Amino acid sequence: MSITPTEQPREAIDVAPAKTSELIDTVFRAESRRVLATLIRLLGDFDLAEEALQDAFRAALEQWPRAGVPASPRAWLVSTGRFKAIDALRRNARFEALGDLDEAGQRLAALSDATAPTDDQQLEDDRLRLIFTCCHPALSPDAQVALTLREVCGLTTEEIANAFLTPAPTLAQRIVRAKAKIRDARIPYQEPSPGDLPARLDSVLRVIYLVFNEGYSASSGAALIRHDLSGEAIRLGRLLRELLPEPEVEGLLALMLLHESRRAARTSPTGDLILLDDQDRSLWEREQIAEGVALVEHALSSRRFGPYALQAAIAAVLAEAPSTAATDWREIVGLYDVLLRVEPSPVVELNRSVAVAMRDGPAAGLTLIDAILARGELADYRLAHAARADLCRRLGRHDDARAAYLRALSLTSQAPERRFLERRLGELSG
Repeated sequence: MSITPTEQPREAIDVAPAKTSELIDTVFRAESRRVLATLIRLLGDFDLAEEALQDAFRAALEQWPRAGVPASPRAWLVSTGRFKAIDALRRNARFEALGDLDEAGQRLAALSDATAPTDDQQLEDDRLRLIFTCCHPALSPDAQVALTLREVCGLTTEEIANAFLTPAPTLAQRIVRAKAKIRDARIPYQEPSPGDLPARLDSVLRVIYLVFNEGYSASSGAALIRHDLSGEAIRLGRLLRELLPEPEVEGLLALMLLHESRRAARTSPTGDLILLDDQDRSLWEREQIAEGVALVEHALSSRRFGPYALQAAIAAVLAEAPSTAATDWREIVGLYDVLLRVEPSPVVELNRSVAVAMRDGPAAGLTLIDAILARGELADYRLAHAARADLCRRLGRHDDARAAYLRALSLTSQAPERRFLERRLGELSG
């Protein structure tokens, strides 16, 4: 039975009024995105659901200190938000064209009663539906990322704009247009059919990995790492695996965990970048490595794996090696060969070239990188020039290294990377 805003469940939990506000803050952090996902399904409108969520928490601040905390705060918030939205619809002048505001509210109430969640699994299913809705192929890739970060991860428009070097008003309009397209095109709030799943799943995985990458190595700003973004991406990956345990979902989760396991060792106490060769491996999170390796092995054993599982396999070899020198670079090059056949790209070629340099020496890797750069595809990719600079440095070609470092520096806006490149330039001049 649904609980209206004025109803008090018999099994309400007594909490000291002074601590109720703190508890509500905790519930908001833990449950607000789940509640929002369900309200979006029930109400069919992003903006209305966001207003309903805020109204529900305002009602909680007013009622819980007086009447007690409901035994199921999620269900109370969903029910309260639903009724608040019905009241808002009845008052909203833009629904006058329907002719009968009360009838519109009754229709919405009937739909809500028929589809309201009854357990935690349904709430989690709503979150998965929201991810697939935000990543619908009718939306542009930029809109998919922005909408997922806003509605699923709960980041502010300003945070998303800062992460992706986009003016906040531009980002806000992108989100508004994406919501309008979902509404106007009547994009269904549901998981895709089995026939549509592969294409839709690819979009979801790509967006989650883009979010992770921005957190793992921020594209700009004073910090190398944004744990809020990488943490959200891993949380989404876990959710997706729980509800859709496909090999590539496992592969992506494994890849993120294996990269994240090195987070504490990737920067100095002052925030400077530390390369893999110089990292203190005792700081690596062994539990994350073990979980990632197990996920990789399970994904590969399915024989239905794809590029994420292959990248995770490469990351697993790196994570399990006791040192850079003891790493099995031959195996890594072989995995890159397979990855290039599955998903050819110049960035994968670049990464393979670095692995070849580690296996066969810097001259072999430099030849491959020069060939890639000659094609022009990575002419403006800072990491390609940084990799070339490092190989030239190792070969004693200091003039070439200096030119490549300068080119990489001109393409870099992240402060820790800039400091690292400047140090390398200083060492060449010393």
